[in-house]
Amino acid sequence: MRAMQNSTPPQWLLYCRPGFERDCLQETQGTALDAEANSGFVIIRGKARLNYAQLTFTRQLIKLQGEVSELPERDRLTPLLAAVPDEPAQFGALWLETPDTNDGKTLSGFIKRFQPLLEAKLRASGRLVDDATLTRLHIFFPDKNRALIGTSDPRNSAAAPMGILRMKMPYEAPSRSVLKLAEAFEVFLSEEEKTQWLRPGMRAVDLGAAPGGWTWQLVSLGLQVEAIDNGPLKGVVADHPSVRHLRQDGFRYRPKHSVDWLVCDMIEQPGRVAALVADWVASGDTNRAIFNLKLPMKKRVEALHEALASVREVLDKKGMKYRLQARQLYHDREEVTVFLGKIKR
Repeated sequence: MRAMQNSTPPQWLLYCRPGFERDCLQETQGTALDAEANSGFVIIRGKARLNYAQLTFTRQLIKLQGEVSELPERDRLTPLLAAVPDEPAQFGALWLETPDTNDGKTLSGFIKRFQPLLEAKLRASGRLVDDATLTRLHIFFPDKNRALIGTSDPRNSAAAPMGILRMKMPYEAPSRSVLKLAEAFEVFLSEEEKTQWLRPGMRAVDLGAAPGGWTWQLVSLGLQVEAIDNGPLKGVVADHPSVRHLRQDGFRYRPKHSVDWLVCDMIEQPGRVAALVADWVASGDTNRAIFNLKLPMKKRVEALHEALASVREVLDKKGMKYRLQARQLYHDREEVTVFLGKIKR
């Protein structure tokens, strides 16, 4: 077992979507220690403090504490327990995890055997308790022979194992894109915000609505939706009483009265979509928005930063206070999802 030295800067273990390791590394501005393409994780030497909320491509943020580089064929439990750091005195959760890859999925049965055994030992020693506010203990298996030991702060990390919030596909939804908006509401909004901002009867506009996945999600929450798309809606949203379908260009449409929500999942250049949404918010046509930015194959981080900077420029000129967050969700692909909302003074 190799323990990490108490030195500055620390080492971090970051999970990401396979294929986005370089983007994950680039946005942290850390030094790569392990960033193999399509591995689904990155190990960096970086800043003493990283802000999870400001990281778009990072699914989970873990401070690396140690490593078991060669797990024995027998009695793997003993070296794993020996690698658990002495501090903190107690952990609020134990998560055994693997990369989100095909090879990683083959390890699921392997780690399930260890979970109850490790939990029992840690609970017996008083190291593991049921308290969601305490530091979590992570044991990450890149393969059967290696384990990385780390910790995460529940206030500065993802709330789900592997950083993946899995959503169930509603059988009535017209497309799988519904999962992106459902996940976005869970990731970007607190329980209190969901209660306040997603009340039945609120009004929303869905730009680029067809075939209607995002419209379906809004309607399922009780919102009244204007679905804007020259293409047809499918399934239950096509003739739903809470949906008004307007066959218009999403870049030209504007509502007669301000709406509570704007959502947008149009296939367009990220800068053009960002400019459109920023103008909706700046002009008072909506209070908050969730939108997707389709990223290029190369220079994705730069394209994202340029798009978000253009939003800030528009709203800063208006002297507006706002919240702007971007994350590559589990149900996203070559894209990121962005939340933009006004903050009342």
